[in-house]
Amino acid sequence: MSFIARRGLSTLIPPKIASPSGIGAAQDAARMQRVVSFYEKLPRGPAPELQPRGLFARYQARYFGKNPSPAPIVHVIGFLLAFGYANNYYFHLRHHKNNAH
Repeated sequence: MSFIARRGLSTLIPPKIASPSGIGAAQDAARMQRVVSFYEKLPRGPAPELQPRGLFARYQARYFGKNPSPAPIVHVIGFLLAFGYANNYYFHLRHHKNNAH
């Protein structure tokens, strides 16, 4: 269960409601049992680490996650070089391919 969902569940009933004196009523066993069973079902401990899904999420987790790396800069430079060459080929170099004479 995600942290946001846990946070949303934990704020449904404030902790002061759990004590009968907090709501100004007599000891109502059925009501208290519902509150106690609700709190027993809430997850305990730290939230499990989510595995990234999708291409961009995996890339981001690998290069920007716990151990950031300068590799994305190299990737951007390589992409721009490849894109620039493809652009030059399409608009200029393809016209001179077989004109060696």
